[in-house]
Amino acid sequence: MIETDFKRWRYFGVQQVFKQTGTQTNRYANKKAFNEKINKKMKAKQVVAIMLISASTAIASMWGYNHVTSGRTYYYSQDSGKVPANYAKFFEGNKAGAGPADFTDAASAAIPATVHIKTKTVRTVSNNLPKHNPFSDLFGVDPDDFFGNGNGMRSMPEMASGSGVIISNDGYIVTNNHVVDGADEVTVTLSNRKSFKAKVVGADPSSDIAVVKIDAQGLPFLLYGNSDNIKVGQWVLAVGYPLTLETTVTAGIVSAKGRTLDINRRQSISPVESFIQTDAAVNPGNSGGPLINTDGQLIGINSAIASPTGSYAGYSFTIPVNIVKKIVSDIMKFGTPQRAFLGIQYPRDNMSDDQKKEQGIKDGDGVYVMDVTPDGAAFPAGIKKGDLITKLNGNPVISGAEMVGLIATFSPGDKITVTYKRDGKEFTVPVTLRNNSGTTTMVKTSVLDKLGATLQTLNKKDAATLEVKGGVVVKSVTENGLMDKSRIQEGFIILKANGQEVKTVEELQKILEKASGTIKLEGVFSGYEGVYTYPLRISSGE
Repeated sequence: MIETDFKRWRYFGVQQVFKQTGTQTNRYANKKAFNEKINKKMKAKQVVAIMLISASTAIASMWGYNHVTSGRTYYYSQDSGKVPANYAKFFEGNKAGAGPADFTDAASAAIPATVHIKTKTVRTVSNNLPKHNPFSDLFGVDPDDFFGNGNGMRSMPEMASGSGVIISNDGYIVTNNHVVDGADEVTVTLSNRKSFKAKVVGADPSSDIAVVKIDAQGLPFLLYGNSDNIKVGQWVLAVGYPLTLETTVTAGIVSAKGRTLDINRRQSISPVESFIQTDAAVNPGNSGGPLINTDGQLIGINSAIASPTGSYAGYSFTIPVNIVKKIVSDIMKFGTPQRAFLGIQYPRDNMSDDQKKEQGIKDGDGVYVMDVTPDGAAFPAGIKKGDLITKLNGNPVISGAEMVGLIATFSPGDKITVTYKRDGKEFTVPVTLRNNSGTTTMVKTSVLDKLGATLQTLNKKDAATLEVKGGVVVKSVTENGLMDKSRIQEGFIILKANGQEVKTVEELQKILEKASGTIKLEGVFSGYEGVYTYPLRISSGE
């Protein structure tokens, strides 16, 4: 009986307690005490056995683990009970995860205010280059003249298209400079397919912004947002007419801010680049179209893509609206942007470590001052070579592009504060910004600014050598400028403009200001025989 009771406990894990009644209590009292004693001894032995088995198993497991994982990298296991500091804001207020974004309202606001811009350009180019054509003697004429008008010129019609955004109900439209640059005809088509001839009001190659105007009233337009409030990771929409399609809306997020591509250097010697980078799909034809936030506000003008193929490859770049509205306001008020400068030289953002080391540039959270212009704004404020500019008006700057983007929102004469570090100490000084001439006066637009070239009056000695009364020397030519597009090269000496004699830069300016359309420049190259003629288109988009 005792053996039977023990077996039942062992197999079922239940200690059996006999239920006794009446006279059976005395009869089974000794047996009950005996069973309890046996059970206690068995439990003690079992606990010891389990502990021995567990210990030996743990030792064997550890030996096997160390043997198998010997030489491998150890990975620290994160403590799920602690949140790193960089995630603090993510959990503030126990925010629930945001649901799927709905872009319908933003898109419906942007589509009517986004326009399709088509341009037509008839380029009359000269083949008169300052070198001998080895094939001209075969027929007595330049072979290129077979395709032109017999005087070394030929017409090359070009068609192009882009996008734009309406910013006022009376027909002012913002687009990229490269969309309308040099165009003879500009046509704007609204989302309702109504078309208008447009006039180019003004343009700024440095920032790649242009303003065009159509004769219409009561138009839908986009409201300006604030690009300073843009956050990396927020949703944005790109709207435009890519690849000759009708109005197209794409969505993405802000990938980065303060980007520079050096792309505006193609059309300006003082480019302004502080792009917003997004992954919203943008293709040829999107140029000049709006980038908007989910509230339907304009936060930038789409300008470029980074691509090995010429089509969208995941990266698009937008001009921040705070720069756009400053440039647009200047163009509409003064006819040309009022560009402010700090008056320093700084490293390009893509400079290699070897180049920095060679020039003694020190890394740090800020913009290193490589040199200070004597007539610039920084010099009288005490900023010197080797300083590290860290803030403008209290806003942190860590790259040259960010610094340029902030300064581009100011005008000459504006006062700002500049914070910089020197020898481990931080200083904040007031600075009055200046224009590129070193003054605070407003700059008036000049026809010479459109030429994309540096001009200089021919000195008397060179004029005597060439046996001319005077002339204008083309000292340098900016890529994609008006002179570059006419194939005018450095060293060309302008002697006549539209048949009128030119002896100084001032005389050339007066002739160009009175002219319209295309004018004819005649001149010579030192060391080459003959007179060379170039057509120069000085007005467009009428």
